[in-house]
Amino acid sequence: MTIQHSGMVKAAKSALICLFSIHLLLNSAAVYADESDAAAKTVLAPSGTLLVGVYKGSPTSIIEGSTPQENKGVGYDLGKALAGQLGVPSRAVIFPNNAALLAAIKTGEVDFSVTNATPARKKNMDFSPSFMEVEKSFLVPPDSKYTAIDNLAASNALVGVSKGSSTAKALTELFPKLQIREIDTLAHAIDMLKREEIAAFATNDAILFQMSDAIPGSKVLPGHWDMEYFAAGIPKGRDAGLPALKKFIIAAEGDGRIAGIIKRAGLRGASSKIGK
Repeated sequence: MTIQHSGMVKAAKSALICLFSIHLLLNSAAVYADESDAAAKTVLAPSGTLLVGVYKGSPTSIIEGSTPQENKGVGYDLGKALAGQLGVPSRAVIFPNNAALLAAIKTGEVDFSVTNATPARKKNMDFSPSFMEVEKSFLVPPDSKYTAIDNLAASNALVGVSKGSSTAKALTELFPKLQIREIDTLAHAIDMLKREEIAAFATNDAILFQMSDAIPGSKVLPGHWDMEYFAAGIPKGRDAGLPALKKFIIAAEGDGRIAGIIKRAGLRGASSKIGK
């Protein structure tokens, strides 16, 4: 055997060993990915179905259609998308208000929800990066004397807020003259605005614009007095699934799925943006 031929044999053997090693690495990575996905599925959807917590009347959560196929909302559609990613079915668990939904998350009755990721809520939930920010303002009834946030905030007007929301505390701290009334559902708040039992309703603009459609002549006051930063949340104790949740949200933001979900929900006053 010549020296040249011997070198060629050695090179061929080295190439085969290299290819075999790459094959092993790729197979190992695939097995690891499958095991990782299976582990995330078990943690994020322990029953085998992803229970998506939503509450009525909010495009950030769910707007119910005449059929389940016509339901839409950021929480609702994003939950379906995550379930598809995990390879499990999803089921919407619909609550009358956000307070009831948050209580269900705390006890682990639902697996997933989209909400404003406040410090208080982080005590009971683990969150993805924030992916949507929404301004907060006031909705006033037709012919209201309040035309700007400043003149309303400086008054002692009676302002409605959602029961169990973070808005009541924030308003009290920012505008101590205002009188605050917690209201059990958004539908009830709409009725109270129509009858002018409250001077305004305060929450994020996505909800306010949705409510304004039911009250001809009502107005969302321009500008904002605060912001909400929405993220996907899971109950405490399931943090092993958090890396998969974060990866899903970042990918869904990057490929435009979240922007599409926001558009389908008909949100106004919201923007899609991964939080820092």
